Amino acid sequence: MEKDQWIREAESFLAERLGRGNYLSSHRDALEYRLEHSRRVSIIGRQIALAEGFDETEMTVACLLHDIAYSADFGENGWKDHGRRSAEMSRPFLKDLGLPEDRINDMCYGIAIHVDGEADFEGELTPFAATIGNADKIDRFGAFRIHQTLSLDGFLKKSPDGKKDYIRARISRLHGMRNIKMATATAEEMWSDRLSFYTEFFQRLSSQLDISGEVSEFLRQTED
Repeated sequence: MEKDQWIREAESFLAERLGRGNYLSSHRDALEYRLEHSRRVSIIGRQIALAEGFDETEMTVACLLHDIAYSADFGENGWKDHGRRSAEMSRPFLKDLGLPEDRINDMCYGIAIHVDGEADFEGELTPFAATIGNADKIDRFGAFRIHQTLSLDGFLKKSPDGKKDYIRARISRLHGMRNIKMATATAEEMWSDRLSFYTEFFQRLSSQLDISGEVSEFLRQTED
């Protein structure tokens, strides 16, 4: 099978498995998000692979499959274990593609550890394997996630002081995340860029809220 076909097969496998999951099959928005997230992670992983000299097709496939365990019901510790479960589900598929065992193990090890750094089988923390988790983390700090997080956290419904407290807390956490290390120079650059983007967004949002507060106070005074 040609390498380009591996990606098409992985996309079909992912969509088919996620589409028949008990939860995702009845929650189209969650299904679309998981597919979109997996696609974005694969694009980030491919960019890193191209810059660092990894096999970009293998990286794309591994990143596409990193969350395939969302097709299964999450029991106790389901979220924490979903990396290991995804690796377990991916291994037979990768064997069917005809990949060598050492490459399958590297890909599966990266998938297994992407949540909490732990695998349930022997493997090596290669830069390739670590990149799968790096790409996943980088995607969690994209533009869409700002929109999603603000919506889920009910930002618009918070009081003016509540909004300011929320923003201060987010900026503080972002500063702390500067200490998180990526596995490659390319991922480090992408991570730094995402954190800078997030920080600037919340700083600008804070400044605009200050103006809104001044206008509200002015209107209040004119009404008194």
